[in-house]
Amino acid sequence: MIWRAGPWAGGGRSYIRAAAVLLVLGLGSVEPARAAGDESAIVRGEYIFRAAGCQACHTDSKNKGAPLAGGRALATPFGIFYSPNITPDPVHGIGAWSDDEFIAALRKGRAPDGRHYYPAFPYPSYTGMNARDMRDLKSYLFSRPAAATPNRAHDLKFPFGYRFTLWPWKLLFFTEGYRVEDPDQDARWNRGAYLVENLGHCGECHTPRNFLGAADRERRLSGNPAGPDGKKVPNITPHSDQGIGGWSETDLTYFLKSGFLPDGDFAGGAMTDVIEESTSYLNDEDRAAVASYLFSLPPIARLGSGSQAE
Repeated sequence: MIWRAGPWAGGGRSYIRAAAVLLVLGLGSVEPARAAGDESAIVRGEYIFRAAGCQACHTDSKNKGAPLAGGRALATPFGIFYSPNITPDPVHGIGAWSDDEFIAALRKGRAPDGRHYYPAFPYPSYTGMNARDMRDLKSYLFSRPAAATPNRAHDLKFPFGYRFTLWPWKLLFFTEGYRVEDPDQDARWNRGAYLVENLGHCGECHTPRNFLGAADRERRLSGNPAGPDGKKVPNITPHSDQGIGGWSETDLTYFLKSGFLPDGDFAGGAMTDVIEESTSYLNDEDRAAVASYLFSLPPIARLGSGSQAE
């Protein structure tokens, strides 16, 4: 989710969207901040929250951090990024943000103070979200308990800790704008595209990147040999040998719900968090839309395999 500019942003990142500083022991429970929107917005926002995968990235579960208080570490070739606090705490979180500032973070990759976010926060995907989903997401986040947990500075290699490097990166690799539905495709396909390409930001992990950390759009979703924390991320195009071409749509929807692979094994690595905190919460129609969209894409071989798209 949001990788906010500030003390914690003084270093650099998902893949490549995010993603904690530990909650100080003895703080005790904090009452939830009430959202300004109505209850229906909060309910819708919770679904968007799950589809966008905010919980896993912004909670340092390994170190028993408070929910959404940030601090989860993400190792990348550019250094270590730490996810920020996105609770409604007005000092350390996003509690002082307006709706326009929240939308600007997702749409433009810009902080309330005007600084650029590192693309470890997957705004290159979130930019395609529609404004209602953004506002509903904010309503839900503002309904959660606030945590006065300070953000942790990124630990980045030279020169990536200098934020002036971000504006030319965005000029080269970032296109702002909400997703426009394809009139030549049906509603199911368009919903799947929105979930995969924007809300679920699957390409942030499953697409290989260049030496500047930008996604290789020509090899979209074909797997990443150097994904988050240096681990390989699989090919999810319908390639018959290297992707999911041997799966059925039922195999894929069941995997997204349960984590069980067609061969009976279970999802591992970061995908475990994705399933437990995100795709298992989607309704059956949305999981089917994801499967329909992925199987409609061209099959692409893994980077370095010597093969081309079939």
